[in-house]
Amino acid sequence: MNFFYKIIFFLIIASSNLNAQYHEIGAFLGGSNYIGDIGPTRYISPNNTAFGLLYKWNLTTRYSLRAGINLSKIKSSDYDTGDLNRFKRGYKFDNTINEGVLGIEFNFIDFNLHNGKPVYTPYTFFGLSYFRFNRIGFTPPIKSPINYRDTLNDSQTYYDSNMAIPIILGIKMNPNPLWVIGLEIGVRYTLTDAIDGSTLSYDSSIDPKDPNNPEFGNIGNNDWYVFTGLTISFTFGDLPCYCKE
Repeated sequence: MNFFYKIIFFLIIASSNLNAQYHEIGAFLGGSNYIGDIGPTRYISPNNTAFGLLYKWNLTTRYSLRAGINLSKIKSSDYDTGDLNRFKRGYKFDNTINEGVLGIEFNFIDFNLHNGKPVYTPYTFFGLSYFRFNRIGFTPPIKSPINYRDTLNDSQTYYDSNMAIPIILGIKMNPNPLWVIGLEIGVRYTLTDAIDGSTLSYDSSIDPKDPNNPEFGNIGNNDWYVFTGLTISFTFGDLPCYCKE
């Protein structure tokens, strides 16, 4: 996570001397949910609070460089699903996501912040995120595939980290030139299947075909998590000139 803090700090300091740019700094507040091998498979179903900080470097009225950090707990239960097989299984888990994200935000309509009147635009974001989560120290499922999971020491925390591919869709407007508000849904496809504990790939000695293998679910599909909520950001810096000479 320190890497992303340094990126945000560097961008703010380095760009403060560029007179042809305009910047935003703000916050995200909303909810999170997970999609994977435990619980429901609804794509947008926030069940935990999520919050974060964001920074945007508006290069033009269409493109912005965006960086941010987001924090949230995620949890799910097989008892909250219409899938009878999962309901009978009765697993549950909870975990924590600490995320840093960096990428490009694209506005579908020119978003001119010095237009003198409120403007709005739908937007999308593509980039990369780096996130940290509990590897095996989370609360184990109600039932476990083998007794090994029941013997985990819940007082211990084992952290792991990985990358994710975020895709955000939203709409934003600026009631006045000083601040911008937005509503967005951000889906993250992770490069791991371990957030919910369904994969214990840290133990390479376990044969995936071994009947005592504690892995469960579809080990061919990675986990997803989703952030849904509001953003509010305040603008600062010199206004760029988008006018044609």
